Amino acid sequence: MEARDLRVSDAEREHVGELLQRAVGQGMLSLGEFTERMDTALAAKTRAELNVVLVDLPGIQLISDFTPPPYPDQPYVSRPAPPVPPVPPVAHRSPAPPPGEVIRGRMSSVSRTGSWNVPPALEVNTRLSTVTLDFTRAVMTTQVVHVTIDDYASTISLIVPEEATVDLNGVETVGGSATNKVRTGPPIGPLHVVVRGKVRFGNVTAKHPFGTSIRRMFG
Repeated sequence: MEARDLRVSDAEREHVGELLQRAVGQGMLSLGEFTERMDTALAAKTRAELNVVLVDLPGIQLISDFTPPPYPDQPYVSRPAPPVPPVPPVAHRSPAPPPGEVIRGRMSSVSRTGSWNVPPALEVNTRLSTVTLDFTRAVMTTQVVHVTIDDYASTISLIVPEEATVDLNGVETVGGSATNKVRTGPPIGPLHVVVRGKVRFGNVTAKHPFGTSIRRMFG
């Protein structure tokens, strides 16, 4: 089988994402071209499909040129499995999120504010966008809200009431950040937001409304 027909891994897709971001910084790609090529890279299954987004960029090494290290020649020796360490008890473990409403954004600004109806689960699927989910005056149907993120290079803000809790422990970041400025849980108040998913070169922040800390000082 030729190298171009080999399946690609998540690590190779993320490496291509870094190369495309570098090309944007050098002026070789516009933001629109970057978004289109990034969507193609994330959907690529083989190295040939992944190379399509790099082939016209000068000075970029194609993924098909990568040669994996050879396997060692020594024979395989069966070894007993190492003992599994005990899992420490946890006070609360959030269940897997159910399917829910999808919020999409491509190089855009998306917001949910005011008295909007919050479903039990939300999916945030964004690229190069600014997303604001303001729960302070929202209409809740459940105490626990699950938010699943699939993002590339966006800024996502979760604004919650003072008594709410947010769990960001399930967010994987690649060249980005996940910052929790509120209590993390377990769910003891009227609202607990559980966030999972992946943020690539972007950031997600959970915080209180502007001025909350000042009101605490003078309240």
